Order: sequence, then C-alpha cells, then structure tokens
Amino acid sequence: MEFKEFIKPELLILIPVLNIIGTVIKKSKIPNKFIPIILGSISIILSAVWVVAQCDFVGIKSALTAVFTALSQGILIAGASVYIHQVYCNSHKDKDCNNK
Repeated sequence: MEFKEFIKPELLILIPVLNIIGTVIKKSKIPNKFIPIILGSISIILSAVWVVAQCDFVGIKSALTAVFTALSQGILIAGASVYIHQVYCNSHKDKDCNNK
C-alpha cells in the first residue's frame, strides 16, 4: 500500500512545497519543535483552498465532507513531508538536521 492511495494526486505537490517551507522555517529563529505544527497548519489551509475550489456546496453534508477532506488531506500531506525529511536526515547523518 502506498501513501499515494490516501493522498489525492493533485495535492502531492504540497509535499515538496512543505519541505521548502520547513527548510526556510528551520533557518529562522523558530524552535524545531514548532515546525511540524506550522507545516500541518499550512498544509490544512492549502488543502482547504483546493477542496473549496473543487466542491459545489449544496448542503451541510457536502460542507462537512469538504472539512473532513481538507483536514485529513492536510494532516496526511504534512505527515508525509515530515517523514520524508526525517528519512533524508537519518540517511545523511553528516547533515545537521535536528539541532536547534
């Protein structure tokens, strides 16, 4: 089973986008412990924008489905982004990935 089965293909582009944003945040004065929360929030917001652009809201059911889709896709995308970053860091022990 691949993560692509759970994340909508149109949203996969957010994974490298979040990696870039995470790298920029890491170079700032923001502590590392806040990076996953920030990336998760950004991911949920960007997923919500995509969902709203794709949906025709015709009632409460479609609105709740849109909220669920945005939240679940945002969390999965942020998780994939952080996971990929950690795999990279663990495979390149000479890089300073986790200090701050």
